[in-house]
Parts: sequence; C-alpha cells; structure tokens
Amino acid sequence: MSMSFEDHMTDLPDELLPTTRRALLHRLAVAQSEGRTPSIVAGVVRGGRLVWSGARSMIDGHAPTPDVQYRIGSLTKTFVAVLVLRLRDEGLLDLADPLSHHLPGTPAGGATIAQLLSHSAGLAAETPGPWWERTEGSLRPGLGDLLEAERPLKHPAGRLHHYSNPGYALLGALVEKLRGEPWGEVLHREVLAPLGMDRTTLLPEHPHAGGFAVHPWADVMQPEPLTDTGLMGPAGQLWSTGVDLARWAAFLAAGDDKVLSADTLAEMRRPAVAPEDAGWTKAYGLGLQLRRHEGRLLAGHTGSMPGFTAGLWISEADGLAAFALSNATSGADAAQLAARLIALTAEHEPRLPEPWRPLNEVDEELLELTGPWYWGAAPNALRLRAGRVLELAPLAGGGRGSCFRPEANGTWTGLDNYYAGETLRVVRGADGTASHLDVGSFVYTREPYGPADAVPGGVDPAGWRAM
Repeated sequence: MSMSFEDHMTDLPDELLPTTRRALLHRLAVAQSEGRTPSIVAGVVRGGRLVWSGARSMIDGHAPTPDVQYRIGSLTKTFVAVLVLRLRDEGLLDLADPLSHHLPGTPAGGATIAQLLSHSAGLAAETPGPWWERTEGSLRPGLGDLLEAERPLKHPAGRLHHYSNPGYALLGALVEKLRGEPWGEVLHREVLAPLGMDRTTLLPEHPHAGGFAVHPWADVMQPEPLTDTGLMGPAGQLWSTGVDLARWAAFLAAGDDKVLSADTLAEMRRPAVAPEDAGWTKAYGLGLQLRRHEGRLLAGHTGSMPGFTAGLWISEADGLAAFALSNATSGADAAQLAARLIALTAEHEPRLPEPWRPLNEVDEELLELTGPWYWGAAPNALRLRAGRVLELAPLAGGGRGSCFRPEANGTWTGLDNYYAGETLRVVRGADGTASHLDVGSFVYTREPYGPADAVPGGVDPAGWRAM
C-alpha cells in the first residue's frame, strides 16, 4: 500500500548540510548567470519533503519565493497521464484500446491509448497552422484541427518514439469524454486537491512570473505572449510553483492511494517503447521521460513554453527529487539544472541504507521453504522477506531471479525480471511436505533433478554416475 505525502515524513533532517546548500546555491547561481534568465527557482525533495529551495533574480535584493507561479509546459503531460491511468485502474478503458473506441471522429482513431501516452502512435509532433504555443486556442476550435486530416501519421504506429503534442491534446479530450467535464476540472478534483496542490492552475494566478525572450547577442529582452492554448492545453498549459512541484515529485516517487497507486506509478516509469538511442540514455514511459544522468536513472519530464522552461526529476535509487523553473524562452536549461541538483545532493549526502530489522512474525511453513532449490542442476536460493514476499535468486550469478508477492489463493506472483507476472506455486506431496516449486511451468526441486517424479520428462533411472 502506498503512502500519502504526509506519510513520507521520516527521521531525515529537515535541511541539508551547509556545504550541500552552498553547492546547490552555487549551481543555481551559475545557471541563472550563464543562462541569462530573468529569474530561476529550484528545489530538492528528500523523503517526500522540500529540504532545500533557492532562487536567483536579475533584480538586486529580490528573488521569487517557492510560491510564485511559473508556466511548466510539458510537465503538464505527467498530470494528464495520471488522469488516464486512473481511468484504466478504474476499468473504464484498456491501454490497448484504440482511441476511436472511446473518442470517435479524430484523425488518430487507430492509435492505442498506450501509444498516445508513450508518444509511439506515429502522430505529427505539432499542429498544422500557426505555432500553437504562441497562439490562442480559438484558432483550433475542434479536435480535427489538431492534426492534418490527410496525413496525421508521420511514422507507422507502435514502431518508435516520436514526440507528439497533439497526441496529449487527444488524451485530454479522452478524459473529458469519459468524465463528462473539462479536463482541468477533473484534474483539480481528482489530483490537485487530494495532493494539496492549490497553486497549480490552467491560467496564472498572482503572484506569478512573467515570461521573457532574451536576445541571443545582446543583454536585452522582450515579453512573450501569455496564451490560453484551448484544446492543446493538456500538452503544456499548466502553471505551478516550487511548493506544489515538491508535492508532485513526492507523489511521482511513491504514489498516493487517494490518486494513483505506487504500482501504477512504477508502471509509468518503465520504458514503453524501444529507447531512442543504442546507449539507452533517454527513453519514454507512460507519460514520464526517463534519462540517465551521471550514472543514475531519472524519471520525470522537461517543459517549455514561450517565456518559460521547467524540469522535474526523481531518482528512486537516491530517494531524491529536484525541480527547476525559469522565465526565459531559452538559455537556462531548467531540466539539466534539476538533474544536476540531484547529483550534487547525492554526492554530498549519499543515501543511508535502511537498517536491517528482523521480521515481525515468523510463518513456520514459509520458513521451511527457504534455502536451496535446484532448477535442473542449477542451484538457487529462496529467501523470505517482509510481507510474505519470496525472493528466488540463482547462486552462481546470472539465471532467472525474481521477487514474488503473495496472493490470497496461496500462490505468489512475480514482480520483476524473467518471472514478472508469472505464478509461483508450492506443490506438496501426500504427506503435506513441499515436493517442488512450479514457477511458470519451470520446476525447482530440493535436490538436483530430484525427486524424479517431479521433474518434467523424468530422469535417467541409473541416476548420477561417473563417466
């Protein structure tokens, strides 16, 4: 069962060490100065709470607080993906459903919901006509205006990752169709309010930053337009604050049963299509970008709209998250800054391992199952973990190891690796003792190839012998 934002509170210090804070502030100041951005806000989340925040501004003696709104661009897509996964978890749709099954009449009706979430539907990256990010949504009044009717697909569906802003506009329309109200209202009721994110809105609310373009060859700037992008809103309309994004990062890391379970969030963080590069430095899950940065795997999203850039990443392995928000169209790489803040914090204050603790209670029947088991002649070990979880792992390295969660019917279901989703059953003899383990039809016995009646195909009657 996942935890709420408040349940994440641990015995970790409320603040980072002074040397860590100084390193983070220095990195933030460099980003604002070298990126030539009017202002920038950033923060680090540890243990589910904001443990550091900082800001720099072009105005002496003034810097925005973590409660000032910035436009977060495509970070909006993470919110829309959560709304869609809520529908799936409620049984109102299947990710394999074509869009037309729920939302007929669009140029992308044949794309599956999973393909839209993972940007693998082959759809165009942008809308036809004028650049949607700088124009009012009234120029695109209907769903048919979001894609070229003659050639909505730029690639065969399901083959590769091709980022599509219109694809997420269609997902927002899907939410509206199934919920019967505007996606922004659904978002507020189902996600923002339960998480306490009352400063995340479709349009800016005071206090908020203004968006600017900075001249590439001179230190001058001009305001960017503030647009309501209408039907394209689910692709990048939201405004938010550092305080709210800290809560969002905590949620994306651990889930909250009021909104979405930890298991579904973990599903969103897995690559949904083949990674973009052979070295696997970037990939995309179900509404979340994945990135390898300085040896660690990050999940989150980048964001940009005219006048703003944003980035939010979580590192499961480090128990950290970070965000950054700037109010310049280009220059400061907010996503890169957020990633670097995680790396700096982890370097200065590496995560302490959880203390070992014994189990609260012992199930003698399960305890008897622990120890060596053999798949053919290959030795494996079965270990009992908290919550009646079983861990099966090869002793010689390699092989097929997995953890298994208990089910109500007395079986276990694989959680990872080769046996993910497969069933582990304990097969008992007439006397009630465990004869063997059946794991997705593979048989594990207490001795190599024995007992013979448990081994598929039997064993040589002469048994083991020297040759």
